[in-house]
Amino acid sequence: MINTLLRGLLLVFCIQGMAVAEVRVEAVPYQDGDVKLEGYLAYDDAHGVERRPGIIVVHEWWGLNDHTKSRAKQLAELGYVAFAIDLYGAGVRTKDPKEAARLSAPLRGDRALMRSRARAGLERLRAQPLASDALAAIGFCFGGTVALELARAGEPLKGIVVFHGGLAAGTDPSGKPMPASAGVLRAKVLALQGADDPLVPPSETAAFIDEMRSAKADWQLVQYGGAVHAFTNPSAGSDPATGVAYNEAADHRSWAAMREFLARDLFPQASESR
Repeated sequence: MINTLLRGLLLVFCIQGMAVAEVRVEAVPYQDGDVKLEGYLAYDDAHGVERRPGIIVVHEWWGLNDHTKSRAKQLAELGYVAFAIDLYGAGVRTKDPKEAARLSAPLRGDRALMRSRARAGLERLRAQPLASDALAAIGFCFGGTVALELARAGEPLKGIVVFHGGLAAGTDPSGKPMPASAGVLRAKVLALQGADDPLVPPSETAAFIDEMRSAKADWQLVQYGGAVHAFTNPSAGSDPATGVAYNEAADHRSWAAMREFLARDLFPQASESR
């Protein structure tokens, strides 16, 4: 009788603990040189002060918007410390394609600057007490390109995940190419692309494959049939003929592929402990 009562009380306490556990979010200011930035931190308080793998989330060319924040929260629900970084400046975001092109142009045209801006966010995540030394990066569209640049730069990441991102290696302001190279690129790479994405043509994909082979990278490329650019974002519309559209199947499949990649290839010990 006593054992039964104790088991019942323990079950109640466990249920209550599960009920109060939730994802905590907060705005986190930081800087890249003189540029003031503001990221978005998300973590699940169910694990207390236990350190866990950290993942930066890199936004599309719109800036750090609700879509990016929602992805950070989803990662937190999986037990990671997620930090959605800011590439443009605190509060700078847009819904206008022309403005988005203007905001992203300096970074797209100077991969050294892109890497510096992303590195500032990565360093801010590393400073978080809950984040362990096991780190990764994911990015969407323009943010996928940024995540790939961190890998090319040899940043201390276990791996990176690109969602419908540009795959072409860029240059510095002088025009010097900045591709991945053997011995520098250490992160495992998972690229999740729309097979019918007109913004990432087959020639760009082929060049990416050659680049990864030359760099002797641990890489994967998954292409989703019928998916075009921005297939993970519900606000991208529903007409593939425009070249930019949400695809529910590709969205779910790519997120599942990312989850498996994180749990199996990057952070297996952390996954086994939960």
